[in-house]
Amino acid sequence: MNLKKEIPLLAILLLPFLYIAFIWNKLPHKIPMHWNIEGEVDRYGEKIEILLIPIMLPMFVYFIFSVIPKIDPKKKLNNMGKKLQTLKFLVTSLMSALALFIIYCSQNKTAANPTFIFVFVGILYVVLGNYFKTIKANYFIGIRTPWTLESESIWKETHLLAGKLWLSGGLLIVISSLFLDEKFNVVLFLIITGIITIIPAIYSFLLFKRESKIG
Repeated sequence: MNLKKEIPLLAILLLPFLYIAFIWNKLPHKIPMHWNIEGEVDRYGEKIEILLIPIMLPMFVYFIFSVIPKIDPKKKLNNMGKKLQTLKFLVTSLMSALALFIIYCSQNKTAANPTFIFVFVGILYVVLGNYFKTIKANYFIGIRTPWTLESESIWKETHLLAGKLWLSGGLLIVISSLFLDEKFNVVLFLIITGIITIIPAIYSFLLFKRESKIG
């Protein structure tokens, strides 16, 4: 690990924990921990549970991105070099910002508007979509079907399509979340997520059938 490169990311990773430490004495014993799609609190928990938010979001993402290049059997992720580090930085930063937003809502007992959650997820889709075309075949990140893992060409073509779908789908989620009704956004989010997940998988199978016929 290059500590010099990791220091800015570690600082971003620690922001939610520092924020919790700053507001700890102001937190009530029971704080909101879960909201329904209407933005209403449907579960309260002990304030110690708030530590789970930065652990499950930025810390978990940082851990995954740090470990998978080392355990990747094909060692292809290491070949991404700076692109993998940039992706790690962007996704971890996004999760850290989301953690700060959720902690803020818990502190102030304000409604965690699902719209803002969808905005974060939409941005995540955009980031991943932008990087799909650069991700090398591996068992951890990307569209991992039996057919993409079997063929480098199928992996590449599938991720070119997936990148466009995730990028456009993410942008549509962000735009709709800012301007349209919350209930409509929930339905639209589920539809878009289904489309950008299922279509690349089907496409990889069709590419495999095409290659099999040619072969």
